[in-house]
Amino acid sequence: MVKRLPLYKPKEIVRKLKRCGFVEFHQKGSHLVLKNLITNRMTVVPMHTGKDIPREMLKNIVVHQAGITIEEFIVV
Repeated sequence: MVKRLPLYKPKEIVRKLKRCGFVEFHQKGSHLVLKNLITNRMTVVPMHTGKDIPREMLKNIVVHQAGITIEEFIVV
């Protein structure tokens, strides 16, 4: 069963994505682009400090862009 996706700050999301094999590719303004060198997938994380990333946006970042399951992302 899928747990409800918790709210995360942008820095926490980046930390978890790095543990999943992503590296910082480049940053333009307040958006950080990360790339997985093995799968060649890229994902964009808005780096708005002090704000939580909305759940729908987090799901888009994790599942659709990064190709990671929600369960795997929560455990990492």
